[in-house]
Amino acid sequence: MDLQLNNKYALVCGSTAGIGKATAMALAAEGVQITLIARNEDKLKVTLAELPQHRNHDYIVADFSNPIELKAKVDAYVNQNHGFHILVNNTGGPKGGPVFSAEIDEFESAFTQHLKCNHVLAQAVVPFMKSKGYGRIINVISTSVKQPLDGLGVSNTIRGAVANWSKTLANELGQYGITVNNVLPGATGTERLTEIIKNKSAKTGNTEEEAANAMKNAVPAKRFARPQELADAITFLASERAGYINGINLPVDGGRTKSL
Repeated sequence: MDLQLNNKYALVCGSTAGIGKATAMALAAEGVQITLIARNEDKLKVTLAELPQHRNHDYIVADFSNPIELKAKVDAYVNQNHGFHILVNNTGGPKGGPVFSAEIDEFESAFTQHLKCNHVLAQAVVPFMKSKGYGRIINVISTSVKQPLDGLGVSNTIRGAVANWSKTLANELGQYGITVNNVLPGATGTERLTEIIKNKSAKTGNTEEEAANAMKNAVPAKRFARPQELADAITFLASERAGYINGINLPVDGGRTKSL
């Protein structure tokens, strides 16, 4: 299937590891020119060198704990270089723990890194998208927007806010040929999953292998997702072929989520 992505520009967040890196690779393989964005320049350089070199890929160094600085850097990049047809919002999740015991600053930090930064990035890229009559904003969130996950209280709370922001934005921007969708990863083989498994092991007294197997057994597919599987879904949603898919939450979780 020709996804008709050749000669598009994409800004991919959190793109030095896990789902973000896999997405950058998948989009680049379809002919998209990638601008990576993350806070670690050394890792950005390594990832940049791994991208297919038939396009002039680039990167922006930015810390998602500071949305004002993030906006300034992306605005400057757009003014000096080019806009973006595709925005992939992807940021590491908040630390785990019960919601009742969470400190206020944990909510504030997560709200900043996820919702505020998603918002300033959308504001930075949408004018170009409108001018082209084509835009794809894809937010990597969590299946917790459909079914809250035990032990991830702050994440459940903030992910729900992002999902509602996204749906509202989809309703507002659809008339301009811009779609806004959420991809909801289940348990995926990333550094984040390793951290969750360690926490579960410490709390239950089980080994990490036992904790991992318990998580796999909760999935009908009986395994964890590979980052590439999430990247494939994101790449399709970014394409011309997905032009009439707008405002959805797409679980990529092997069937773990119980709700429809």
